[in-house]
Amino acid sequence: MISHTFTFMKKLLQTTGIALALGLCCTLGAQAQSKSKPATKKAPATTAQQAPKKSGEMDMSQMKTYYMALLKKGPYQPTDTAEVNSIQRGHMAHIRKMAADGKLVMAGPFLDNGELRGIFIFDVATLEEAKALTEADPAVKAGKLIMELHPWMSQRGTTLP
Repeated sequence: MISHTFTFMKKLLQTTGIALALGLCCTLGAQAQSKSKPATKKAPATTAQQAPKKSGEMDMSQMKTYYMALLKKGPYQPTDTAEVNSIQRGHMAHIRKMAADGKLVMAGPFLDNGELRGIFIFDVATLEEAKALTEADPAVKAGKLIMELHPWMSQRGTTLP
């Protein structure tokens, strides 16, 4: 099942884009969690003020906006090993600090060595804050990476399996 899901997700990434695939990953993760863990909370009862949701209608109260940085190959690609290693150490230290500060929810590289190098997913108040955090990255400062930043929505509390 996991191998089939991975193959499906890889094909989905190649054909429809990262945002759709990540959303599907989160949905699959939530479904897997709900099947493997017993329910600990009952859903709140519908009150007179709350109309029941129609089938297929999205409950926006369960959604949260994050900011996704798509990190792309930049114009500067150093060839000196010491410089490459120095930039990478700074990049990883920056990632660890953002995560420790609770601002970076997820980060990671793409493994196909293409123009799209990796992602950051931020849990911050504004797009400007996510932009400042990404621009402070040593690899972005050096020009090794450039970023493309987007608001992104996912279900609250969703985690990957």
